Amino acid sequence: MHSIRIQLLAFITAVLLIFLVMLNIYPITSARDLIFEEKKNALSGQASVVASSLSGLDRLSPESVSEVLQLLDLGGYSRTVVTSAEGVVLYDDSSAGGERTDIADILSSLDGKCVFRSHFSERVFSSSYAMPVTRRGATIGAVYLCEEDPERAAVISDIQSRLLRFSAAIGAVALLFAALFSTVLLQRMRELVRSIRIVAGGDYAHRLATRGRDEITELGDEFNQLTARLEDTEKQRRRFVSDASHELKTPLASIRLLSDSIVQNDSMDGETMREFAADIGHEAERLQRTTEKLLDLSRLDDGVQIIPEPVDIKQTVIDALAVLRPLAAEKDVKLRAELDDGCVVMANTDDMFHIVFNLIENAIKYNVPEGSVTVKAHTEDEHVVLSVSDTGIGIPEEDRLNIFARFYRVDKARSRASGGSGLGLSIVHDAVLAHGGTIAVGQNKPQGSVFVVSFPRPTSEETGI
Repeated sequence: MHSIRIQLLAFITAVLLIFLVMLNIYPITSARDLIFEEKKNALSGQASVVASSLSGLDRLSPESVSEVLQLLDLGGYSRTVVTSAEGVVLYDDSSAGGERTDIADILSSLDGKCVFRSHFSERVFSSSYAMPVTRRGATIGAVYLCEEDPERAAVISDIQSRLLRFSAAIGAVALLFAALFSTVLLQRMRELVRSIRIVAGGDYAHRLATRGRDEITELGDEFNQLTARLEDTEKQRRRFVSDASHELKTPLASIRLLSDSIVQNDSMDGETMREFAADIGHEAERLQRTTEKLLDLSRLDDGVQIIPEPVDIKQTVIDALAVLRPLAAEKDVKLRAELDDGCVVMANTDDMFHIVFNLIENAIKYNVPEGSVTVKAHTEDEHVVLSVSDTGIGIPEEDRLNIFARFYRVDKARSRASGGSGLGLSIVHDAVLAHGGTIAVGQNKPQGSVFVVSFPRPTSEETGI
């Protein structure tokens, strides 16, 4: 956490320094450049006036140059120098103390070039301009003007010092706010990490108190939702383990009791022994069915990759009905089928059989004597729809939301008596979702229930038909 805080403060400090440097450099540089440009224009104009006046003389001499400059009445310049074409100084006004003459600039102007220089220090703006004096295209001399401007230099220096003080104040306040912000931010992150550790320790009921509307709040809300899902999953896991243990323990206890009775009773007749052995076989079958269903659920939970293939719902229903007709005859339940051609889906063949088989088996088991089960399959727009309706005991409205939960039974006593484990509809639900379908349960009027399963209808390219 400390390293993150240091990195955050270092980043803010770097950005702040860049901003403050730009704040101090750009205005001063811009103001200085504007003054330089102004100086250049002013000196260039004045030098042009002097050069133009001198170019009208027949010959440049100290007297004639002095006379012209006196008539022009140049003021405000620290030094004015006029030279001949050979570089001989004809006029040099150094009454104000002057500045050092840049001989290189004068020589450049005698070659026909105009040279401007300007320098800024804390005390003064120093500027100079050298220009050739020409007559009929020939250079006959040079003009060199120097100017010192301490007033503007003082203004620039004052602005610079104020900017420095202002920058220091901004920097101090910004760093203070950055430190406070990083402290609050890291405190919220510490709370999130603390909550993660609490949940990792097994307290899934813990929730993080969130505030604000920023990304950390969003992260905290997501954490709370994840924790809620973990809590629900843990409750379901515990309930599943408890129910599974009970489902497995009951037939095992019956088998143990029956086998002990046979072993301990030496005088048991053959008929009773065969009855006990048959009961042991029934309990073993029940145990096997429950185990197989648990394995099916485990496979669906693990998300084992499904290799889809074209499955004809009509043929699947016919196969399931053939297996379940003896059970229907035993329960005195009539089976009806209304199956359209072309009801093909892309799915796993075994899974589709389990879906159809479990729905029809439940409809038979929880029916009434002389009742009926109707299985329909048809296409509807872009879907293949399978419905299984019965005239049985029905499902109360308050139980329909939980009907697909594992080990859930509407009538627990009747379910156990019929050999139900409470896993069949869970397997159907998970298998339907694994194949991209949907399943719903409703009331079959005047009595009974109806389960409706819908699958996406594949294209001819997918099925190859």
